[in-house]
Amino acid sequence: MPNIKSVMKDVIKSRKNRQRNASAKSAMKTHIKKAKTALEGKNPEAAIPLVKAALSVIDKTAERGIIHRNAAARRKSRLMKRANKAMQSQS
Repeated sequence: MPNIKSVMKDVIKSRKNRQRNASAKSAMKTHIKKAKTALEGKNPEAAIPLVKAALSVIDKTAERGIIHRNAAARRKSRLMKRANKAMQSQS
């Protein structure tokens, strides 16, 4: 542990930020997972709200700087590719 007061504060702040970021990443992954499992189900049309929610969470996570914007774009692209495929196979 550092013994300079400002550095001690920085350590505390970085730990809090790390914990917040981990929580946000976990929530994002959970939303993506729920959307994917719904798309694999019998009725992909019911998954549309879950996909929209997942896309929104991905955007918010990138906006806050928790993940890189290109990583967010990649995750959204993969999710949409899966959603489009599920919609086409249903019709």
